[in-house]
Amino acid sequence: KQSSALKRKFQSPHGNPPLKRKRKPSVSTFEKCTTEADIREKGSLSQKTLPKKQLTDNRNKSQKSKPSIKTSSLFRNNPDIPEIHRKAVQQVQENVFTTDSFSQLDLHPHLVITVCSNLRILSYVAFVFPNLFCLLRSVQKQTIPVLLQGKDALVRSQTGSGKTLAYGIPLVQSLQGMESKIKRSDGPYALILVPTREVGDPFAWIVPGVLMGGEKRKSEKARLRKGINILISTPGRLVDHIKSTECIHFRHTQWLIIDEADRILDLGFEKDVAVILNALNAERETRQNVLLSATLTEGVTRLADISLNDPISISIADEIQKALKPASQIDGQASSSSNCMEQENFAVPEKLKQYVMMVPSKLRLVTLAAFILEKCKFEKHHKMIIFFSSCEQVEFYHELLLKVLSGGLELEQPEHSSASSAHLQFLRLHGNMEQEERTEVFQEFLKSKTGILLCTDVAARGLDLPQVTWIVQYNAPASPAEYIHRIGRTARIGCHGNSLLVLAPSEAEYVSLLASHKINVSEMKMEKVLSSLMKDDRFKLHRPRSKKSCGMDPQEVRERATVLQTKFENYVHSSEGTVRWAKKALQSFLCAYTTYPRNLKHIFHIKSLHLGHVAKSFGLRDAPQNLTALPTAGSKKKTKPGPKRSDLLKKTHGKHRLAEILRSEYSSGMDTGVSKVKKKKEQRKPG
Repeated sequence: KQSSALKRKFQSPHGNPPLKRKRKPSVSTFEKCTTEADIREKGSLSQKTLPKKQLTDNRNKSQKSKPSIKTSSLFRNNPDIPEIHRKAVQQVQENVFTTDSFSQLDLHPHLVITVCSNLRILSYVAFVFPNLFCLLRSVQKQTIPVLLQGKDALVRSQTGSGKTLAYGIPLVQSLQGMESKIKRSDGPYALILVPTREVGDPFAWIVPGVLMGGEKRKSEKARLRKGINILISTPGRLVDHIKSTECIHFRHTQWLIIDEADRILDLGFEKDVAVILNALNAERETRQNVLLSATLTEGVTRLADISLNDPISISIADEIQKALKPASQIDGQASSSSNCMEQENFAVPEKLKQYVMMVPSKLRLVTLAAFILEKCKFEKHHKMIIFFSSCEQVEFYHELLLKVLSGGLELEQPEHSSASSAHLQFLRLHGNMEQEERTEVFQEFLKSKTGILLCTDVAARGLDLPQVTWIVQYNAPASPAEYIHRIGRTARIGCHGNSLLVLAPSEAEYVSLLASHKINVSEMKMEKVLSSLMKDDRFKLHRPRSKKSCGMDPQEVRERATVLQTKFENYVHSSEGTVRWAKKALQSFLCAYTTYPRNLKHIFHIKSLHLGHVAKSFGLRDAPQNLTALPTAGSKKKTKPGPKRSDLLKKTHGKHRLAEILRSEYSSGMDTGVSKVKKKKEQRKPG
């Protein structure tokens, strides 16, 4: 009865089952719960009893103590990374070394000794293979005998294959063997439109000299007045002296050598070369002419027609292709070669490994940083060159990476500073730098065993930088030929090397374009590069009761990438000046993006870019407004070329527009841009 009464007491009037009574916890039970969930609940229980103002203050303090993740959308709303569909192509490769030595040629013994000893000193590989640098390269074996016979030559060979010595050795050999000994006052016997000075040492009476932008004209005129026997110059600078320096003459000039002919023409120096040819022909019509290039373009063929006399054509890659193919295929290709200039196949170094990585715009900055840390901090012993499309980007990223990655900023965890902030050496090189500073940077990177050089295409030609193990193309080159010259800074003269091309998902078709030119690249996954952040505790997201990271947890990799992106953004937004700097760099990137040639517009079109996502790669939290109103000149130097970059948004002819921007940049390996632009304006005044 008692139980039925209790049942009726708790029975619902509607006949529903009785509700369960909530059991009050005993004191012992409450203490037990408190001890088990003390860490989880104590904070929330105490906050309920605090005044509202004190509660707000505590929340602000806790937010300051935790890393603020303001970029939680870093991995959201990104475009899908497409699968790379490409054919497995057989790359055109050249055999760099032969079994013949310099001593087998009919050369002066002093010249042979000097060449071999200098090459051993210049290359660290000589310590492993001491006799390697007494051997002839393939291009030298074919070119030197032809030039020693006094014939004109059109030489095509991959970058870093030894073309410079291919003409330098026969040049010095012929000059030292002249019956009447050369006098300094005789003036130029040879004119070279690319710098090289190493082979003139054993014959002191043959005086070399260099004319290039950035030097004082007065001192150059004084050297010309005293006499220069081997005159090495950039086209624009030489034309400047032809027009303004009375003492320069070419009465004794017997050699004309145009090196890197394709680049000279690409940058709009064709008229300058014509002026030089007219000046040479006016004083002496008979001479030996040599044209050298890593790529054979239509412009190079046209220049060869006007400058060479019945030349011998030397192409190392073509010789290898002939040896591999039947005669019928060779004849068919020879007949159609003039019509297939666009599909030229480029030779790449045999020991070069080429990679491509698809990276959404928002993740480009953290992925680049992770790659630098992986190769230059954790693996070490790497020397890296990173190519950008503008001077402003080089300046901005140099400062940003230096501050965030190389320990420039205060670390949140001082106890980890000694272990995690290994010193990374960042250098920069671009056309808006003063000549003295550029030379200093070049020499510093040349001598260092490790380091990261951020540069424009000013370093893509004419510079021999040994021990470079990685080439990173952060901005894609404007042509496959430019791609070849960039990667030619590594894997030189038979050494090992690697290259990485960073593309956005919308630019994936560029891989097929490279494949059509027999350039084979393998894919590197972005996730694998980002996982290297797991090795650096500076980017660890510290949580209460957080467990030690085990393995490569994808979620933790994303969290660390977000922490790193936040560090970049915090630095950029630390002052109005750095925000303006980032906007200028972003604008220069957009302007350079509009200069891709017309046949690549379907791959690189400005409308395919998401401005907000691109802004993330410059450490900006939002897409900036009114970019065209911003000046784009270098932040340290007031130059006139700056406003011209903003003019790129106007409709002008693509080729002329590109040449105007880059003319000061690439006139030679070590020229300055400002003097070149001023000189160009002086030339254009007469009409």
